[in-house]
Amino acid sequence: MPSLPRRSFLRQSALAAGAALTAGLRPSVYAAAPGANSAIRLGVIGLNGKGSAHLKNLVKMPGVRIAGLCDVDPQVLARVARNLPEGTPAPFQTTDARELIGRADIDAVMIVTSNHWHALLTVWACQAGKDVYVEKPMSRTVWEGRKMIEATTKYGRIVQVGTHYRSETGLAQAIQYLHSGELGKVQHIRAIVYNLRQSIGKRLPWYPEGINYDLFCGPTPMAPLTRGKLHYDWHWSWDTGNGELGNNGVHVLDIALRIARHNGPPRRIVSFGNRYAIQDAAETPNTHVAVYDYAQIPLIFEHRALPAKPGVNYLDQVGGLRTGVIATCEGGTVAGLVGATAFDKTGKQIRKFAGDGGATHVQNFFDAVRSRRSKDLAAPVETGHLSASLCHFGNISYRTGEAAPTAAIDATLGDFPAAGAIHRELQTHLQVHGIDLARQPFRLGPWLSLDAIGDGITAVSGQQEGALEYARFLLKETQRAPYAIPEQV
Repeated sequence: MPSLPRRSFLRQSALAAGAALTAGLRPSVYAAAPGANSAIRLGVIGLNGKGSAHLKNLVKMPGVRIAGLCDVDPQVLARVARNLPEGTPAPFQTTDARELIGRADIDAVMIVTSNHWHALLTVWACQAGKDVYVEKPMSRTVWEGRKMIEATTKYGRIVQVGTHYRSETGLAQAIQYLHSGELGKVQHIRAIVYNLRQSIGKRLPWYPEGINYDLFCGPTPMAPLTRGKLHYDWHWSWDTGNGELGNNGVHVLDIALRIARHNGPPRRIVSFGNRYAIQDAAETPNTHVAVYDYAQIPLIFEHRALPAKPGVNYLDQVGGLRTGVIATCEGGTVAGLVGATAFDKTGKQIRKFAGDGGATHVQNFFDAVRSRRSKDLAAPVETGHLSASLCHFGNISYRTGEAAPTAAIDATLGDFPAAGAIHRELQTHLQVHGIDLARQPFRLGPWLSLDAIGDGITAVSGQQEGALEYARFLLKETQRAPYAIPEQV
């Protein structure tokens, strides 16, 4: 569904609010915390792609029993259940997550659905006394993330976010190296996602057959699809996903936060970008920059989805990476994602940190389920909320923006030379693809000034009519009854 125009969103959201209903599971059935020697009975919600990948490892983990499987697509559910290893006890199966969450023989759930279901399922699970592993980004909106924190606290649950690089061993060593000061002060951090994304197609409006589409849409509008397929490409619709910034950007921004030791929101955020060279049904940008104005160490996110040049299937690199972080210091740089490498100012390699990809992240969750200590978690909801919020604010600035000439973007980035340099690099990158920015300019958002806890927007720069109200609307958006998180969880 396209973004709601600023001039009409207030009227429509007021109508939606008047019709909203409070819904959710009541805490009627509570699974007892597993003992030290008993298996944790796990329900997996969302089995396509990442869910199936998780399941392949989960069935091998000692002390964990797959007690329930859920996917709204019955074909996916049947395929995954059919491919469980021989001898695996048959788990409960359903296409409705509420049936799984409400069972007394489920201790914990793993939520691997599309983004628009993450928050509601987490709240329902907490209310039902379940512990939760929820995939990244943990929320689709800033408001949802705060409700997840409140539910986790109120019901005393263990909730881990799937930002698994929090458990990456090589990164941990590299971050410790940076914090030792051997390369001097960190000046800025560039978080990149260069990920080739092809067209998702565009067709006349259609509804998928063979699934409960009302249940698939859940809290979001039950609008017909115009993309080519139902699964995965929901990432590129604002109703169900958060673009590449929320998809893989949350990982690299989460790493950047750790390097910079930022434990709260920035003072302000600005974003620019657009969708280039592809005409399809996607709404999110495939070329995107967001700048996070922290007083000490600014963070800069950059996404490219187009190849290095037309006709090839590889992308550009920065610091030897296509996805990862590059911390620029007084005495050199550190670049990494799985492990990391340190370079001096001439580009000579001086240290290398081998990594494991965060292989222990899921086990860390189960260890905390047994210990009942949230402090044992590598990625608790508070840190997951900060990382996800950075993505949401970057998208909000973009969505609130307007077409702008390159000179206006240069002026906006004047206090951030590194971001200005990235802007110039992107101009060259797009010129290679024949993009004329005079004809197809970047969309430049306003600077969003944030409140102290990072859940609210106090001001926006510029004079765009309705920009502040629209930006604040996007903090929460609207939810479709009966799939709504109540104000009081």
